[in-house]
Amino acid sequence: MNSDSFLDTVTKNVNQIGNDQEFLKLTNSWLCEAINHNYAQNFNWLGRPIIQIPQDIYAIQELIWAIKPDLVIETGIAHGGSLLLTASMLALLDYCESSINKQSLNPHHTKRKVIGIDIDIRPHNRKEIEMHPLAHFIDMIEGSSIESNVIKIVREKAKRYQTILIFLDSNHTHDHVLLELEAYAPLVTRGSYCIVWDTGVEDLPEGFIKNRPWGKGNNPKTALQEYLRRLELNPTEGADGNPLFFGVDKFIENKIAITAAPDGFLKRI
Repeated sequence: MNSDSFLDTVTKNVNQIGNDQEFLKLTNSWLCEAINHNYAQNFNWLGRPIIQIPQDIYAIQELIWAIKPDLVIETGIAHGGSLLLTASMLALLDYCESSINKQSLNPHHTKRKVIGIDIDIRPHNRKEIEMHPLAHFIDMIEGSSIESNVIKIVREKAKRYQTILIFLDSNHTHDHVLLELEAYAPLVTRGSYCIVWDTGVEDLPEGFIKNRPWGKGNNPKTALQEYLRRLELNPTEGADGNPLFFGVDKFIENKIAITAAPDGFLKRI
């Protein structure tokens, strides 16, 4: 089977998954059980807890390889595993580009960066991240992702980069995520993504989420839907001066089948 035929087969497989409502219901049931077992807490990336399900980790790898960003902005740091996943992919991009161009690679001189933002970077987590061999790919900002000063700092840093990818994964309330979208989604470059994690909260049974300020009707998916509605009613420009349009990429979601971000893969088009 040649590469075109194989791609056609994969596309057919993914579309079949997207059209199989019974299979998708099973996926949602599985996710409910996985949450009860704290499943997402079980995994590390290069030595740090990542708190992501493996299918989403795989999606991140595919997207970073396809997009080849020089800047990734992540809200929410926790233990730093997600930052290190991104940093490791940026390092691989540097390595592959140097190999293709037959250039020597200085691992500490890179044009690429991941910026992590968190309202509370705990000292032991900061220490472990800063001691990691990939720390030179990482900048951390302590403060609320929706504070005007933090937004200003990130926007200034973003001006130096050409291809920008965003991950939103901090406070999951509707109001917070909506403000994050308004602040950071305009930085996304055409063909890249703003990925809104934990949109799946909206698809969980009523009352399933306990001891959290978010839940059904108040979560990242409701914020995302409101943001897209506002963009449709009031067209605006991105940071690059071009019209700002996003579409929900169901293909990557259906490909992995199990994700914490249903309808959360926003592609700038």
